[in-house]
Amino acid sequence: MSSSPAVKLIAFFGSPYAFRAEAALCLKGVPYELLLEDLFGTKSELLLQLNPVHKKVPVLIHGDRAISESLVVAEYIDEAFDGPPLLPTDPYDRAMARFWADFIENKLTKPFFMAHWVEGEARGRFEKEGLELLTLLEEQLKGKKFFGGDRPGYLDVAASALGPWSSVIQEVMGVTVVREDEHPAICQWARDYSAHEALKTCFPDREKLLAYFIENLERYKTAVNAMLQQQQ
Repeated sequence: MSSSPAVKLIAFFGSPYAFRAEAALCLKGVPYELLLEDLFGTKSELLLQLNPVHKKVPVLIHGDRAISESLVVAEYIDEAFDGPPLLPTDPYDRAMARFWADFIENKLTKPFFMAHWVEGEARGRFEKEGLELLTLLEEQLKGKKFFGGDRPGYLDVAASALGPWSSVIQEVMGVTVVREDEHPAICQWARDYSAHEALKTCFPDREKLLAYFIENLERYKTAVNAMLQQQQ
């Protein structure tokens, strides 16, 4: 809306969580200013001030208001701005979109991406669990181009990391986790989502994303191995 306060988004390059907020803004047609943090550097005073609880991106700044946590930010954007709705209007469909977004957040993401990053015997275990969960999510695409139907919606935003992030990390690590013959609908969704007209300008450049993960590969592997040790 032309009369609404300025919108800024605190993010860092390469974050699929921050991209959820960007995707929501792009799908709603909301102009915004991107304030990039350094993931491996010192966190800015602005980030610590506006998100003192989690100290993480994304943080949406809308006038004098700050909203954090990616899925919360996406819902706020949907309700605060004009444009195509992200959440369905039907109460049941809206509840199901939130249910599956929570499924992605709290069930799928960890084993799925651990299967991308870890090496050795543990990778097979995470891959089995992650792909079984991915199959459950893929069933929600039956007869649809996007999780939201004919156009991307809230659940598509929640699933953003299954787009270029998954394929880029697989390339960096030299592994194949998601296979076209096993999950054709998810693979087609990833292509359609990445190519959507409203999102093309806000997706990170694939070559830059690839270079980013190659440059920071050892840092990510160290972090993942630390998580693995905590589970043992």
